[in-house]
Amino acid sequence: MKRHIIAALALATAGIAGFAPALTAQGAPQVPGAKDPARVTAGTYTADSNHSLIAWEVSHFGFNDYYGLFGDVAGTLVLDPAKPSEAKVDVTIPVANVTTASKGLTDHLLRAGKDGGKPDFFGPAPAAARFVSTAVKVDATDATKAMITGDLTLNGVTKPVTFEAEFTGAGTNPYSKKATVGFEAETTIKRSDFGVSYAVPFVSDEVELDISVAFEKQ
Repeated sequence: MKRHIIAALALATAGIAGFAPALTAQGAPQVPGAKDPARVTAGTYTADSNHSLIAWEVSHFGFNDYYGLFGDVAGTLVLDPAKPSEAKVDVTIPVANVTTASKGLTDHLLRAGKDGGKPDFFGPAPAAARFVSTAVKVDATDATKAMITGDLTLNGVTKPVTFEAEFTGAGTNPYSKKATVGFEAETTIKRSDFGVSYAVPFVSDEVELDISVAFEKQ
């Protein structure tokens, strides 16, 4: 369900007016990307910051889940479809650009600590988070899926994290004219491991991360 929410938010913020889609021989619209690994070519790719998102989810008081977004993801992907296990990904996430549905909560995430104390969450000028892969294990039965392990640096703390990733599409972006590949990935971390323990357990320590990233070939 959350991936549908991410897709809707991406479309709402991207601006698709004036797009002239390709047509099939029958005249039906045809999307540029397809989940076809044969479309992927080897090379270095750069994250399409305008269309890459990281959603986070926490439980609020055990009543319901609350969502937020990190946007403006930047970074690189080095990929050879003949050697997928040798892929390398290095992305940064500007934590200061966090977005929620509540201005009050967004302000709380980024406000300074009271009386010079430690902020409850990230503070007014948080460093960007960064994930650097160290290993890629391709699924033995489905080559479009992989487990990606790497080092996640968040709030000044670095910990190993493993993402369950899936290739979601490849093709040529009709605007940039660049070869583009897309992936989704998810994992769950404990925010207290990264020094963000305010209101645990009332706001869950476990944070689900759901990532949707597009990379354009350089």
